[in-house]
Amino acid sequence: MKIECIRSHHLRCKLDKPFGFSQWSYAERNVLVIEIITDTGLSGWGECYGPADVTQSAVSNFYAPKIIGKDALATDAIWQHMWRSSLDFARAGIMMGAISGIDMALWDLKGKALNLSVSELMGGRQRTNVPCYATGMYYQDLPDEELLPLLIAEAKSYAADGFNAMKVKVGKSLDFDEKLIRAMREALPNTMLMADSNHAYDLPEAIRIGRVLDQCNYQWFEEPLSPEHLPLFKQLSNKLDLAIATGECEQTRFGFQKLISSNAVNLLQPDLAYCGGPSEALKIRAIASANGINCIPHVWGTQLNLAAGTHFLASAYHEPGRAIEKQLMLEYDRTENPLRDNLYDVVINIENGNAIVPTTPGLGVSINLSAMKQFDINKTETR
Repeated sequence: MKIECIRSHHLRCKLDKPFGFSQWSYAERNVLVIEIITDTGLSGWGECYGPADVTQSAVSNFYAPKIIGKDALATDAIWQHMWRSSLDFARAGIMMGAISGIDMALWDLKGKALNLSVSELMGGRQRTNVPCYATGMYYQDLPDEELLPLLIAEAKSYAADGFNAMKVKVGKSLDFDEKLIRAMREALPNTMLMADSNHAYDLPEAIRIGRVLDQCNYQWFEEPLSPEHLPLFKQLSNKLDLAIATGECEQTRFGFQKLISSNAVNLLQPDLAYCGGPSEALKIRAIASANGINCIPHVWGTQLNLAAGTHFLASAYHEPGRAIEKQLMLEYDRTENPLRDNLYDVVINIENGNAIVPTTPGLGVSINLSAMKQFDINKTETR
């Protein structure tokens, strides 16, 4: 079964309510989805995390011509071919985001060809559903005294929907962050809470906020510092009790090996649409396991990446093993996203805070091609 055609679709939509976090705001959503078609007519879909218009050029002009005609089921061989073809100038970055989407599409295609779900391809489906944590509580352009009660109300709505865990955004300002952390814990005393600063703090600020998180029994502190300063992560870790999580900005097993070697990170978060795809995420999980560290995916974007993350966790094992299972939770973004919610005929079902693992071949989600037309602002095709 040979690869005959590779299409890429840059999808875009405006948001009704722009939202922000510690670095900037979003007024629209963009994503690049990849469709790989074989000479048998069978196809697979994937998506890329990163700037869609730039990544699209990497897919259509660089990688696609290099893999046309190759065996579509040879996922690892194709990954290594793409990696070597750009190794001298693109060991990480946008080019790796392009590889990720192509790799994800090949896993979807391989599952369909072999009549197996992706979690079965990944080694076996160990559970039928995966517990989720709700990601939300992003900022709106409001005064702090109006924003804080809105964020608390939003969190309570997720709890009412059945989510027993959720992640809040911090990094707006130290005073606001402290108030939010404490108010969230007071409002939700029995909910598992996490906090994500998106690398907003310097070391003294991260220590101050981390100690508040410790006092309020938060589960992990995500991206507390810039990924450029790994030695600072070790200094922070020495001051705190809660877990330090990071990895959404990192790529490949080589990049994650550096995080592990820092001895300062307790939870790795590769994004399967950016880290190198499902093929590379499995290698990252293996080296994390060898170092006693758990690995859960960062999930942003559409149903394709959500499905990839669901299968990754359905086939996951936790470190260390024990009779009563440690929950490895799936990130479920709750912000407005028509490209996730209005584009697919078949989606990942979330019931009472749990993702139901698809058992159908491939990723188990299906794009509605008619619905896609309204979002598709640029399409490429390589044969």
